[in-house]
Amino acid sequence: MTPMRVPLFPLPNLVLFPGVLLPLYVFEPRYRALLADVQASGGPFGIVRILESAQESSKPFHERVSLVGTLAHLQQAQGHEDGTSTILVGGGERFEVQSFDFGTPYLSAEVKPWPLPADGAEDGLARELLSALLRLNPDRADALGQNAPDDPLLLSSYAAANLPLSATQREAALRAPTLRARLDLLLAQVPQQAKLLN
Repeated sequence: MTPMRVPLFPLPNLVLFPGVLLPLYVFEPRYRALLADVQASGGPFGIVRILESAQESSKPFHERVSLVGTLAHLQQAQGHEDGTSTILVGGGERFEVQSFDFGTPYLSAEVKPWPLPADGAEDGLARELLSALLRLNPDRADALGQNAPDDPLLLSSYAAANLPLSATQREAALRAPTLRARLDLLLAQVPQQAKLLN
């Protein structure tokens, strides 16, 4: 996999998964510059989680962000009169940061795509995870079931977005070495009563 240079948009307590749509409000000058560059290039940017805030740590900013993130592809952008923007991005491929680049107003990095290996036998685990998610949310079960993707990778993203997980647990799921491991990890986070068969 060839490394690529991407702008980074670090966010606190947020992990983006492949196939998930994420609305963002862009207001800081450095991220306005990032958005302008992304719109000009047509390329993706990377979303990584801020692991420690400036209040929690005196480390430089780039040492307080995760080295694993997800490519974000711009779907919509609505500029406002005050220079801010509301955008919608779609989660793409997972990546690992190889090195940081400090030559722009925002943080950039050389990143290496990190595909999630699948062996084609994850369908059963994915169905089990979806069933558990529906039992955990009886009030929303119909809507969750109707909107659930069939693909096990996208289903894992869907479950990660809808389960009551901490940012740390979501990042652990993002870092899983295989799709089977990600599904197992998410299933392990489902409260025991939701795993019981009806």
